[in-house]
Amino acid sequence: MSDTHDFDLLVIGSGPAGQSAAIQASKLHKRVALIEKRRRVGGVCTFTGTIPSKTLREAIISSVSGERDNEYGIRKRPEMPDLIARVNEVIASETRVVRNSLARNDITVLEGEASFVDSQRVAITNDAGTRTVTAGNIMVACGTNAAAPPTGPSDGRLIMTSDDVLKMEKLPSNLAVVGGGVIGVEYASIFATAGVQVTLVDRRDQLLDFVDHEIVDELMHQMRKKDVTFRLGEAVARVEIFEEGRPEVELELESGKRIIADCVLFSIGRAPATAPLHLGSAGVETDDRGRIPVDEAFRTNVPDIYAAGDVVGFPALAATSSEQGRIAACRMFGYEAENFGTLYPYGIYAVPEISMCGATEEQLTRDRIPYEVGVARYRETARGQILGDDTGTFKMLFHRESHDLLGVHCIGTNATELVHIGQAVISLGGGLDFFMNSVFNYPTLAEVYKIAAHNAANRLRHVRGPRQRDQEQEDQPVLSAEVPERDDPRPPAGSRTTERTDEA
Repeated sequence: MSDTHDFDLLVIGSGPAGQSAAIQASKLHKRVALIEKRRRVGGVCTFTGTIPSKTLREAIISSVSGERDNEYGIRKRPEMPDLIARVNEVIASETRVVRNSLARNDITVLEGEASFVDSQRVAITNDAGTRTVTAGNIMVACGTNAAAPPTGPSDGRLIMTSDDVLKMEKLPSNLAVVGGGVIGVEYASIFATAGVQVTLVDRRDQLLDFVDHEIVDELMHQMRKKDVTFRLGEAVARVEIFEEGRPEVELELESGKRIIADCVLFSIGRAPATAPLHLGSAGVETDDRGRIPVDEAFRTNVPDIYAAGDVVGFPALAATSSEQGRIAACRMFGYEAENFGTLYPYGIYAVPEISMCGATEEQLTRDRIPYEVGVARYRETARGQILGDDTGTFKMLFHRESHDLLGVHCIGTNATELVHIGQAVISLGGGLDFFMNSVFNYPTLAEVYKIAAHNAANRLRHVRGPRQRDQEQEDQPVLSAEVPERDDPRPPAGSRTTERTDEA
């Protein structure tokens, strides 16, 4: 790389994609700098996204599963300051891990707000002023912000987004969550576990429609047991705030229903945090939602400017963002790197948690792929009994003829850990025989793989193989059943059958 530039690679953003790109380029002996607008590295993932929400979840579960507080067996609700303190501990620890990783790889961290001057120059503004740096390659990995509520900017008190949760001073008595995507469902179930009465509103009729429907049904059942009210197929028509007396918010739905809550959490998507970057100064194009289109090398429409992570859109997962950053760094410097493909696990950290990898029953049915299901319940394992989880459900989908594993779906304790066994087997082309012939530690939740495999094998014994047809049969048309004109199964009046019956 020419010495006419300050750096070989300049990364904007220190989230999973930015970290991975910077470290990979450093390992290729490139001069790398990373720009972060905060005083601490880690990006949205560490400060307002993945790490805070998952830590809050664990803190609440730990709090409510402890010893009961009095002789009547009543538990006190956790205190928000205690929960936030635990979240901040984990954020600080994660920040140190990221900072040390960048330092070990000789990556220069530049603090400040980045904005493009042109395609090779970026201005960095902080309390000390503004400086300009140049780079042969630039990676945009700035992440996203929570989409603003339709009522206007959130106030962090009565009207909130997921970015405002850590600003809460106390747990509300009741909470309305608008938006039934992954983030909305996670926070609805987390707060319900803490004893908050939650109402979840979503304009779609099906919650988490990309997840196996049986798994979603079980999640909704578990959430209803925590007094969560679902208003699906509903949209918010009006929001009114009442400040006098006890502050509260009233939501009026298009159907006329009214919901009164201490506060409202809007979870209606996330928007790329690209506005301060002035991408137009570098000629970088975005789509109508502000996302940056990229090619297979994660290159934008401008040569030597790349983008990765949530800012490029789907799948917008921390794990996939990290891989995108690594692959982009390799390819921008001429090194081969395989794509991670489309087989990756999804984790939804609701209570209980959900994870999946591969195809769902709905997808296989739509694609007319013959399959059989193997199901296991946590209560069938000793480990499930030890953990006290008697509601967990695990299922595998096998091809009915080849017995290849097509999909893995789980809801329950450690679901996001269990799924990786299935992911590995699908990736390596394995199937039913692997599970039938494998030994798993006892007692562990991994035994559900063995139980589900036996369940599937029992079902497959009752499935006939494809019929063998000779050439003469092949030449004959296949007969199809015709729908009778008359649907009533009873014989028509006046028929012989009717007459005999009448005579009898």
